[in-house]
Amino acid sequence: MRADQPIQSIISNLISGEHLTREVARETMQAIMQGEVSPAQIGALLTALRIKGETVSEITGFAEAMRSAGSHVLTDNARLLDTCGTGGSGIHKFNISTVSAIISSSVSVRVAKHGNRSASGRAGSADVLEALGVNIHLSSEQAKQCLDEIGICFLFAQIYHPSMKYAAAPRKELGVRTVFNMLGPLTNPAGADRQLLGIYDRDKTETIAQVLNELGSKRALVVNSHDGLDEISISAPTQISELRHGEVRTYDIHPHDLGLDIHPLESVLGGDAAQNASIIESVLQGERSSYRDVVLANAGACIYVSGLANSIADGVQSAAMAIDNGNAYSKLQQLIQRTGELNYVS
Repeated sequence: MRADQPIQSIISNLISGEHLTREVARETMQAIMQGEVSPAQIGALLTALRIKGETVSEITGFAEAMRSAGSHVLTDNARLLDTCGTGGSGIHKFNISTVSAIISSSVSVRVAKHGNRSASGRAGSADVLEALGVNIHLSSEQAKQCLDEIGICFLFAQIYHPSMKYAAAPRKELGVRTVFNMLGPLTNPAGADRQLLGIYDRDKTETIAQVLNELGSKRALVVNSHDGLDEISISAPTQISELRHGEVRTYDIHPHDLGLDIHPLESVLGGDAAQNASIIESVLQGERSSYRDVVLANAGACIYVSGLANSIADGVQSAAMAIDNGNAYSKLQQLIQRTGELNYVS
């Protein structure tokens, strides 16, 4: 498929089951972000891709275009972690990846947490951090300063990807998951080279791990549990596609493999931003619960993929220690204080 084809021809070929090359996918996304594709055409393109099934080359090309068009945080991206996931599992759990990022930072993992507000009326990472008292509206320079000084920053997607506005209305009107759900975690503005990435579809863990390899990630864990959670679950086995040394290996882990008890899925559900903020505070203050255990599983994975533990189980032990010695809660307080101070920097 040529890169100079009109969008109508690209849509027609997708409907016929043809795949986009990486180059065509990149140029198609560039056209969308420049406002050159109509809302109806965007909707048709996304629908055709969803029905056909998105390939590694297509997702990679789209992500490359988004990365190029977005704002960037200019920092050393080596051993820099992101825990941004796709969302869209339909299970209204609390913000596991957000609290896992905070805990990881408290054991010397550098974290650039990318995220957004919820599209479903529940609490996204931006919503819950705001409820905790974190200032999420930092410029790229302020985010870099926060990362350099305390080892963690939050990158609010709306600030860094303004050109996504052209796709917002078609996505909302379609009301189904599209390739855009997969692109957020692939477009970290600081170029994080380590990721724990939860995805809504277990059939796509290996595809996304391969995309991360194409995009230059050094290590990643792409996860979806057998009970449908887009996190590492403590209610069922979890499928993990692990990227390491340029190769992808897919396997399952069980809560017992991590030294954790099994809990019913209902016990890790959350609510609105205020409720989830309260849950996070209770976890960081050391309360023993199913909330703690599911956070330990995911924070342990973060510590492992960052190279500071030999296994996820070892990472779980490090995460538990960070909570119990108060370092994790202190890290949250540092994030609240420093982002509040940066609020007054022009």
